[in-house]
Amino acid sequence: MTNKEIKALISLLDDPEIAPQIQEKIQTLGESIIPFLEESWEETLNPDQQQRLENLIHHLQFDGLQQRLRVWRDSGGENLLEGMWLLNSYQYPDADLQALNRSIEQLRFEVWTLTRPAMHPADQVQTLNHILFKTHKFAANTQNFHSPANSMLQRVLETRRGNPLTLCVIYLLVAQRLGWPVYGVNLPNLFVLMFRPTNPNVEPFYINCYNRGLILSRTDIEHYIAQLNLTPNPMFLEPCSHLDIVRRALRNLAVSFEKIQEPAKAAEVTQLLSILLDAPETAPEAANDETED
Repeated sequence: MTNKEIKALISLLDDPEIAPQIQEKIQTLGESIIPFLEESWEETLNPDQQQRLENLIHHLQFDGLQQRLRVWRDSGGENLLEGMWLLNSYQYPDADLQALNRSIEQLRFEVWTLTRPAMHPADQVQTLNHILFKTHKFAANTQNFHSPANSMLQRVLETRRGNPLTLCVIYLLVAQRLGWPVYGVNLPNLFVLMFRPTNPNVEPFYINCYNRGLILSRTDIEHYIAQLNLTPNPMFLEPCSHLDIVRRALRNLAVSFEKIQEPAKAAEVTQLLSILLDAPETAPEAANDETED
């Protein structure tokens, strides 16, 4: 369709008798029509028409997001930054993946300038802790724990406040770019990281990013599981996949929307989660349907 034909089609939304059919036609055109819908929204003074246009824009963006999430899933879900960006784009459709990439790269560079060859893993972690938690002052958002923004990578990078999962994701992305053997671990009610040194003489340990990069031993994790009165399970101590991490992030986001009384958004996020639940399991996953982390 030409630009003139698209604008003429959108103008027919003013006619209540044919508006439903026009909406169906517009939805078949995909996200490329969104700029025309936004232009029409700016030009109209009719609040009902503005609402129809907003609903159409959201529907088209949500359809596009579902398609991109399926592509990411089918690719194996290995690119964690892309997966978190896709989640981010539910609330911020114009979020720039490359801008997120530059933010992570800047953090990596700052840590790299302070590292030395053959550093002990504990010293490497303390260096990353210094950059994230002292220099940039990343911290737990304890004052507004259930805010959906805590699950949005863009917002966490901007505000320096997040939940355990998003803080761990930033930490993990930086560590992996430095070539460090750091992985996510799906603990119940708390997401942490594992540093699994390549040196067999150095024991693996865990990192609690919600507590400013506190280092934990395997025994600490086992005590945590015992305090929750849960049966010990090897999956609580081993790395999970990037696909698992984005699944858990979507669960957190759905819980956040439920907590702030936005059930429609919670339902849409659950719909996004269902796309990733269709993927083959690559690692066991700890359930986390009730508590955001």
